Amino acid sequence: MARIFIDGEAGTTGLGIRQRIEALPTELGFEIVSIDPALRKDSEARKAMMRQADVAILCLPDDAAREAVALGEGLGIRFLDASTAHRRAEGWVYGFPELDAGQPQCVAAAQYVANPGCYPTGAIALLRPLVKAGLIPSDYPISINAVSGYSGAGKSAIEAYERDGGPAFQLYGLGLQHKHVPEIQHYSGLDHAPIFVPSVGNFAQGMIVSIPLHARTLPGTPKASDLQRVLEEAYKGSEFVSVLPAESSLLGDSLAGTDAMELRVHGDGEKLLLTARLDNLGKGASGAAIQNLRLMCGK
Repeated sequence: MARIFIDGEAGTTGLGIRQRIEALPTELGFEIVSIDPALRKDSEARKAMMRQADVAILCLPDDAAREAVALGEGLGIRFLDASTAHRRAEGWVYGFPELDAGQPQCVAAAQYVANPGCYPTGAIALLRPLVKAGLIPSDYPISINAVSGYSGAGKSAIEAYERDGGPAFQLYGLGLQHKHVPEIQHYSGLDHAPIFVPSVGNFAQGMIVSIPLHARTLPGTPKASDLQRVLEEAYKGSEFVSVLPAESSLLGDSLAGTDAMELRVHGDGEKLLLTARLDNLGKGASGAAIQNLRLMCGK
């Protein structure tokens, strides 16, 4: 039996993780230990929960996540952090099992695992294999456009959208300093930070990440089929990531409620477009956490 404490289980990601654990077959042997809601900010009560648990999943703001790790020091507990705090921190394994061939084993053996961000999951999945293969130079000036459902904006924003409605489409992060940029750059293997322009659409769940490329500026002027072939090889046999043929249009919410991610290469000739479609709360958050949790617990 693996005992799991979700620190911050009342938030969007925490609720999603709890629901997914409860939906797992009982024979897998997961048990959730929950804190009294009145004590959720009580350090000693949280520490007592950690003493009972094998893994603590942190669904907290960054500073609170760092404090939680310090709180659990010396208890022998393992941590899976869904915040931004530890995604590039020394001693933490990046929880994107599809990152490299040996990444699932790294996650399985780690005491500290950092769950990826939703936008970085799509961007890194597209870029890393192509940069490693040399089809995209590491110093290439990458631009990334992305749209997410409003569920990624936090509990108060969700309530506002569902109560009052919201804009059909809204760009944000126009200072071009989004907190996911360092993570994308680091794990994609880029020398320079990409231009990243996120947006929110008036739909609850789902996400599309898109990256335009000019083939004539890439080594050897590759075709769409060349990029497609590299992606297919990188994710061959993956349970959650599929590389599919190009389509003339994509809906942002088609994978809502799933843990799948679809990668495509559109266009040909000089103009190419890479796209990743996923559920921002699935493979982009809670679904990824369950994938990592099962690896960590050997289940």
